[in-house]
Amino acid sequence: MSVDILSRLKIGPRLGLAFASVLLLTALMLLIAITRINALGQSSDTLIQKDWVKAEAAATLNASIRANARRTMELFFATDASQTDKIHQFIEGNKKRVVESLTTLDKLVESPEGKSVLAKVKESRAAYVASFSKVDKLLQAGQRDEAITVLKAETLPAIDVLQDQVLALAELQKERVDLAGIQVASEVNSARILMLTLGTGALLFGAVLAWWLTRSITLPLARAVAIAETVAAGDLTSDVHVESSDETGQLLAALKKMNLSLVHIVGQVRNSSESIATGSAQIASGNADLSQRTEEQASNLQQTAASMEQLTATVNQNSDTARQATHLASNASQAAAQGGRVVGQVVATMDDITQSSRKIADIIGVIDGIAFQTNILALNAAVEAARAGEQGRGFAVVASEVRSLAQRSAQAAKEIKTLIDESVGKVESGSKLVGEAGKSMSGIVAQVKRVNDLISEISAASLEQSSGIGQISDAVMQLDQVTQQNAALVEESAAAADSLKLQAAQLAQTVSVFKVPGDFVALVPLRHR
Repeated sequence: MSVDILSRLKIGPRLGLAFASVLLLTALMLLIAITRINALGQSSDTLIQKDWVKAEAAATLNASIRANARRTMELFFATDASQTDKIHQFIEGNKKRVVESLTTLDKLVESPEGKSVLAKVKESRAAYVASFSKVDKLLQAGQRDEAITVLKAETLPAIDVLQDQVLALAELQKERVDLAGIQVASEVNSARILMLTLGTGALLFGAVLAWWLTRSITLPLARAVAIAETVAAGDLTSDVHVESSDETGQLLAALKKMNLSLVHIVGQVRNSSESIATGSAQIASGNADLSQRTEEQASNLQQTAASMEQLTATVNQNSDTARQATHLASNASQAAAQGGRVVGQVVATMDDITQSSRKIADIIGVIDGIAFQTNILALNAAVEAARAGEQGRGFAVVASEVRSLAQRSAQAAKEIKTLIDESVGKVESGSKLVGEAGKSMSGIVAQVKRVNDLISEISAASLEQSSGIGQISDAVMQLDQVTQQNAALVEESAAAADSLKLQAAQLAQTVSVFKVPGDFVALVPLRHR
C-alpha cells in the first residue's frame, strides 16, 4: 500500500491500520519467540531425556563391567564357600545393571555409529561372559590352575576388549551430550539475535509510522489554523488546496467553503448596503404619498361608521318584533299542546269506560249462568217433590218459586246485557271520534310548533344580524383607529427610512475591512462544489 493510498484514508482507519500493523509485528515476534522457545525446549528435552540418559547408562555399564572384572579376580582368592557365594551375588547384581544399561542404550541409541559401537559392546560382552563362565566352572570344580590359564588366555583379553568398547561407547555419548549442549547454546544465541533484530525492526517501524501519522495529521491542522487566522483578520483572498479526503481534508474543504461563503456574503452585503440606501430614499418618498391616502381613508371610514349605526338601529327594531312574535307563537303552541293532552285524557277515559262495560257484561253473563243453574236445580227439586207425594208438596211450591225467580233473573240479566252491549258500542264509537279529534289536535300542535320554530329562527337570525352588524361597526371603528395609527406609523417609517440610510452607510464601511478577490462578482450565486 503506497503513501498516497494511506493519505486518502480517514484518520480512524489510518490509526487502526497503524495499530494493527504494530500489533501484527508484536504477534509475529511472539509467534517466532514461542516457536524458538519450543525448539529450545525440544533440544533440552533431547539433551536431558536421551543424550544424558545414554551417557549415564554408558557410565553405569562401564562401572559394572569393571566391578565384575574385579570380582572375577576375587574369586581366585576366596577361602571358603560363603565368600564365594557373596562374590557371586555381587557379580549377578552387576550383571543385572549391565543388562539394564544395555537395554536402555538399545532403546535410545539411534545414530548408525552408536548402533555399531553398541553391537561391538554386546559381542565383546558375550565373549567375556562365555570366558567367565568357563573360569567359574573350573574354580567350582577345584581346577584352579586350569582356571588361571583360561583367565589369562581368554578372560583378561575379553575384559580388555570389552572395556575398550564400553569406553568408546561412553566417549561417543559424552561427545553427543557436548554437541547437544553446543547446539542448544547456538539456538539460544540465534534466538536472542533474532528477537533483538525483530524488536529493533518493530521499534523502527513504529517510530516511522508514528512520525508519518503525526505529520499527516498535524500539517493539515496547522494549515487549517493558518487559514482560520487569516479569515479572522479579514483577509478572504486565501487559496485553500484540499489534498486528502480524510477528516483534515474535510476540515480544509469546509474552511474553503466557509471562505467562499464569506466572500459571497461580504460582496452581497456591500451591494445590499447601496441598494438599501437607494431604497430608503424611495421609501421616504412613498411614505408621504401613503400618509395623504391614509388621511383620505380615515375620512371615508368615519362616514361608513355613521351609516353602520343607522343600519344597526333598523336591525335591532326587527329583532324586537321577531322576539314578540316568538312569544305569541310560543303561547299558542302551549295552548294547542294543552288541548292535545286533554283530548288524550278523554280518549284514555273512554277506553277505561269501554273496559269497565265489558267487565260488567262478563259479570251479567255469570249471573245468567247462575240463574240457568238455579232453574235446573229448581226443576230437579220439583221432580223430587213430586216423587215424595204429599210430603214433598211444600218443597215443590218453594222449588216453583225459586224457578220463577231464576227465570226472572235470567230475563233481567239478558236485558241488562243488551243495554250494556249497546252502551259499549256507543262508547267505542265515541272513543274513535275522540281519537280522531286527538290526532287532529296533534297535527295542530305540530303545525303551531313548526310556526313557533320558524319565528324563533327568524328571531335568532335577526339577533345574529344585529350582532354581526355590531361587529362590523366595531371593526369599522377599529379600522378607523388603525388607519389613524397607520398615519402616525407612516411618519415614523419616514424617520426610520432616514435612519436606515445612515445604517446602510455604516454597514458598507464595516464590511470594507474584508479583502475579497478582485475577480469576484457579488451577484453570482455561490455554488459549493
